[in-house]
Amino acid sequence: MTNPKPGDFVEVATAEETIRGTLLQSPELEKDVVIIKLPSGYNLGISKNKIKKISLLPQPQSLHEKAAVVTTAKKTASKLPKISILHTGGTIASKVDYRTGGVIARFTPEEILEMFPELKELADIDSRLIRNMWSEDMRFAHYNLMAKEVAKEAAKGVDGVIITHGTDTMHYSSAALAFALERVSIPVILVGSQRSSDRGSTDAAVNLISAAYFIANSDFAGVAICMHENMSDTSSLILPATKVRKMHTSRRDAFRPVNSTAIARVDFENKNLAFLTPAYTKKDKQGKIKLKLFNDKLKVGILKTHPNMYASEFAAYAGFDGLVIEGFALGQAPINQVDEFTAEHKKNLSAIEALCKKMPVAMASQSIYGRLQMNVYSTARDLQAAGVIGNLSDMTPETTFVKLAWLLSNYKKDEVKELVTRNLRGEITERTEPNSFLV
Repeated sequence: MTNPKPGDFVEVATAEETIRGTLLQSPELEKDVVIIKLPSGYNLGISKNKIKKISLLPQPQSLHEKAAVVTTAKKTASKLPKISILHTGGTIASKVDYRTGGVIARFTPEEILEMFPELKELADIDSRLIRNMWSEDMRFAHYNLMAKEVAKEAAKGVDGVIITHGTDTMHYSSAALAFALERVSIPVILVGSQRSSDRGSTDAAVNLISAAYFIANSDFAGVAICMHENMSDTSSLILPATKVRKMHTSRRDAFRPVNSTAIARVDFENKNLAFLTPAYTKKDKQGKIKLKLFNDKLKVGILKTHPNMYASEFAAYAGFDGLVIEGFALGQAPINQVDEFTAEHKKNLSAIEALCKKMPVAMASQSIYGRLQMNVYSTARDLQAAGVIGNLSDMTPETTFVKLAWLLSNYKKDEVKELVTRNLRGEITERTEPNSFLV
């Protein structure tokens, strides 16, 4: 029998235990360690001096191969709601490279449908690729592309659209689509996955099927995100497009509502859908989406305040069209000269004032939760006097960034300054409820 090589399914025997998994290529600096990818999807390193034997085993049937042979009693397509799935890439459409252990390749739209045959029970599905990319590479032009494709599907009379998307910037995209799709009359649900679809621990199936179940069994209209509610596979949450954020790097329940609550809970296995808020827009298939797109040539930045800041950090944005300052707590920044060590802070204020004369400069809080209160402390009052806008907003920094770019794309600068703090798509809540913290 040949020696096992990366990608082979093996059994590793040590004095303490026997482990089965896929053999990965060991990193250059860890040649004394054997790396095994477990069926759960996690990697395990085993010191070579502890290994008694490595045996080559037959390759197990992959998730994709299993799905391909599953047969279901398909309902008459004409009686099912019509859902379009638009794929943009990301982890949900990815496979693991079992040579390196990295996620590199992508499933095709057809393969994704084969892996999740439950979708065909819920709806008449049309699935197609509009981009194949990681979400960290998204630009304003991609927001426009997604919005246009959604509008095309809505014009065909579909009951809803699902967009598969990488999780890293999915909350930016959901906010962007909420603004760009004016008068959206059908559900547009963004779905991601924290673990690739070929892993045993993937969350792709629950998220994707829950989104389809929600569209097929509710009267909701608007843009939202559908992701796991907790670490188990029992339910998913429908989350508001402009009030959601990725709050963990790897947990399956990473997406949480911020200064708001989830729209609905979906438990598709038990056929249970519960709305968690009575206030939502209803479907209207007679309605027509109006597109208000982004100017993809705009330069809008986010600058996070921190101790020991220099005026040059603010001045670096002089050539931009807009800036979001991610300030401290209620809306502060280091602008006070209080002793011999803080002379630079006076320059910071001058630099901010100079920016405000050129462009809209909006404040957001790096505290994430809570609301800006820029009249409480003199620091924030001075920032407002310098021209910084955003007082009383409870938008996340990401939504503030997206909204500022969208406003600059569609309105005059004077209008932008007034509209930043006006609620347009549910991005600003009238009253922050105490139970919306860390839910």
